[in-house]
Parts: sequence; C-alpha cells; structure tokens
Amino acid sequence: MSTQTSSQRLTVPDLAAMKGRQKIVALTAYSTPIARLIDPLVDFILVGDSTAMVAYGRRSTLAMRLEETISHTRAVVDCTQHACVIADMPFGSYQESPEQALRNCAQVLSATGCDAVKLESNRTLASTVAFLVDRGIPVMAHVGLMPQFVNIMGGYKAQGLTEHSAATLHEDARANLGAGAFSLLLEGVAEPLARRISEESRQPCIGIGASPACDGQILVTEDLLGLGGPRKPRFVKQYADVAAVIRVACARYANEVRQGEFPEREHCYGC
Repeated sequence: MSTQTSSQRLTVPDLAAMKGRQKIVALTAYSTPIARLIDPLVDFILVGDSTAMVAYGRRSTLAMRLEETISHTRAVVDCTQHACVIADMPFGSYQESPEQALRNCAQVLSATGCDAVKLESNRTLASTVAFLVDRGIPVMAHVGLMPQFVNIMGGYKAQGLTEHSAATLHEDARANLGAGAFSLLLEGVAEPLARRISEESRQPCIGIGASPACDGQILVTEDLLGLGGPRKPRFVKQYADVAAVIRVACARYANEVRQGEFPEREHCYGC
C-alpha cells in the first residue's frame, strides 16, 4: 500500500519519483465497483486490454477495440480520486505509424481524462514512443511477454530465457527508455534479466511475472481475487476466493426465491 496520503491524484512525475524510494503498487480495473475499491490502495490503475478477456470473455487481447478502451477508462477515471490512471492502447491503434498513434492516444487522453497510455513496444516501435512523448503524451512501454504479439511469440511464453532472447529484450528495454518512456512494464521476463533492467534503469520498472527487484508490481485484480477462471498464471498469487463467496451468496438467493422466503415485507413498498 502506498504511503501517499494526499487527496490529490498521483501523477506521472509522482510515479517516476518513486524510483528507489518506495515500491509502486498497481492493479487493473475495468469497471466502477472494482476501481472505487482499489483506488485508495494503489499508486496506479491500469485499464488493460485484458478487458477483452476478463470482462468480455474473448480469446485474446487482440479483440479489444479503441471505443471500448475509452469507455472503460472513462468509467475508472470518473470514480477514482487517488490513483494515477493509465490506459492500455489496443492492438492496431498505434502500430501503423506515429501519426496514427498520436491521433488515437490523444483521443484516449482527451476523452477519458486519464494520465498516460501504455504501449506494447519493441525497438521498432520505440520511435513511435519518442514521437508521442515529444508531443506531450506520457508513455509506459510494455516489453517482454507482449500479449498483442502472441501470434508471433507462439503463445504466452516467458521471455529472456535464452541468451539471444535476453539480448533482444534488453535492447527493446533500452530503446524504449531512451525514447522517453517514463516507465517500463516487464511481463513474463526471466528474473535475472528483469533484475538487471530494473537496476540499470533510471525510470521505474513494474513487474508482472518478472522480479521482486522491480520497482513495483502489477496484477490483474480478478486473478488475485480468484475470479480469473480455472487457469492461473504462475506469477499470480491468489489472495482471496471471492468466486466462492459469490457462489454461496447467489445460491442462497436462488434458494430463498424458490422457497418463497424472499422478498419479505421489509423489502417491499407501501406495506
């Protein structure tokens, strides 16, 4: 939990200043109820393209659409006061050209009021990151296991486990930091490499399946609550079984309705 006590929303410079001072705590949110609950507890909320899978049950994040990103991000921004809010740019919304990326990122920031965007970015896309930063758009660069590259990577596989893969990933990280990304998100990165990148970087590195040496950590909120489904990634620690609580509560409701026990007079009007 952050030690920040101000009622003002944390900013991108605030997150950058936490490097070497305190661990950064982050979670995802796609809806008002979850965002409102986690807002006082975290430093930033990521409205991830994982919305496609978690909220809509789609097969991959590739199905997330720009208008959906805007809608979910606006919902999160409107109900929160403390956490910095970062929007995950969906597949196809920034890869075509720097100009396309600028149009879509600017639309997301202006339409939602969020604080920054996240791009899955390798060395090739680092020039797009620089283009955006030079024009006033804060960018968190996502390297390592990049779900939008799942068809090239051949699945959701950890990265940096071989010498060649580690060298490539290290260059991706350096290129994006050099392009002006205010932070790196390291997903599914071999622990020694994630540790090295975090130690070398002047910008905060956020881990998910990376290393405890990262400057902060992020998880999908539904995963840590036990709402993520039967397949749990290795890097997830489940802190509660909320699914079980929901099943019990809904079963009690269904039974009371069928038995004629709900609603009672106290739940009715004009009695």
